Amino acid sequence: MASAASAPPTPPARPAGLPRIVAASLIGTTIEWYDFFLYGSAAALVFNKLFFPDSDPLVGTLLSFLTYAVGFAARPLGALVFGHFGDRVGRKKLLVLSLLMMGGATFAIGLLPTHSTVGALAPVLLTTLRLVQGFALGGEWGGAVLLVSEHGDARRRGFWASWPQTGAPAGQLLATGVLSVLTAVLSDEAFGSWGWRIPFLLSGVLVLVGLWIRLSVDESPVFKEALKQAEARKAAQAADEEAEKLPLVAVLRHHWRDVLVAIGARMAENISYYVITAFILVYATTSAGVSKETALNAVLIGSAVHFAAIPAWGALSDRVGRRPVYLLGAAGVGLWMFPFFSLIDTGSFGNLILAVTVGLVLHGAMYAPQAAFFSEMFATRMRYSGASIGAQFASVAAGAPAPLIATALLSGYGSSTPVSLYVIAAAVLTLIAVGVAKETRHRDLADVEATSTADPASAPAADPRTV
Repeated sequence: MASAASAPPTPPARPAGLPRIVAASLIGTTIEWYDFFLYGSAAALVFNKLFFPDSDPLVGTLLSFLTYAVGFAARPLGALVFGHFGDRVGRKKLLVLSLLMMGGATFAIGLLPTHSTVGALAPVLLTTLRLVQGFALGGEWGGAVLLVSEHGDARRRGFWASWPQTGAPAGQLLATGVLSVLTAVLSDEAFGSWGWRIPFLLSGVLVLVGLWIRLSVDESPVFKEALKQAEARKAAQAADEEAEKLPLVAVLRHHWRDVLVAIGARMAENISYYVITAFILVYATTSAGVSKETALNAVLIGSAVHFAAIPAWGALSDRVGRRPVYLLGAAGVGLWMFPFFSLIDTGSFGNLILAVTVGLVLHGAMYAPQAAFFSEMFATRMRYSGASIGAQFASVAAGAPAPLIATALLSGYGSSTPVSLYVIAAAVLTLIAVGVAKETRHRDLADVEATSTADPASAPAADPRTV
């Protein structure tokens, strides 16, 4: 495979259907992230009272965030399963399945009985559906970004691949917007009694729209070509091929350094995002005396700017490289944490907007190039598995416990300082991981030999079985 430092190949013309591919990936990821973030916001606002009513308010919030974290625990399993089949049968089929699973689980949450009705069974059912959500999202991300990356041209891959990434702020925007409207028009009693169910039930309508669009797109041409090549020389395969039939085995054999780089790269990106968008709903309302409507509106405005910033950062990564943009974002969120909480402590709505918006723009500098960066690390027939495993295993250590750890630190120390140090430590880990990686922006995704971007010198010889 061509190394990251080699001259770029002549890029092919952009496929005529690429905007439609981007739209299908974006709409699907928006719906999936809407479902996922909706749970996080509800966990911060009402689930502590509905499903853990016998606990102290802050303890109830911790328990609520614990069920939130459970969804992250299922994401690596989803990455393994979806990655395996996505590398064997294609990206499109698995993306349709992930959308159906996520939407079905979210819709079912809107129908759940609460603790007052069925007692301890309520949080058990809630946790089960959260596991389904996490499993589905574990398979969604890798497939969505690969579908775009493998359709697009190398020159603007960072820009086009960043569009599925905007599904996260778009989903956050949609979830927060619906909740903001409901909390504005409903009393606290009405929202806590039945109003919280409405945004979960709306997911059913959104899934139908996303399914219709996602079914209309074609399979990745890079994947189809790799599959055709593999089938053409199947008869010549050696008897020891059996192990390589599992994409996971191939990833761990050829790309274990890249998996570690991806995990490290996700630490600051994942932790900072959930502190800025989920933990803020706890901190602003309990420590800064800000109403939940004000906190939600600040996240709403910040998410809108975040949505616009991601493609801009993606385009910049096409010009200067994935690593410089990613490193800028990691350093930025680390440096921003102390000003972030200081601005929130003022209780000013304008300062709250500034805190969230700057934090999310800096986060976007990591999140935008991430799609192309991770896609370019792995060979075609193990790309879905490799990108998904690296991204989702990190989520267990990073995003899953982030609101939980931040809330526990706030409860234990009564100050935001430990939370700031927590995010700064994650930023240092990310700076190290991305710093040791090689630049990938000139990599040809049609080149399917197995090499490592983390340490090309130690990469194994090209193996035709990896196509």
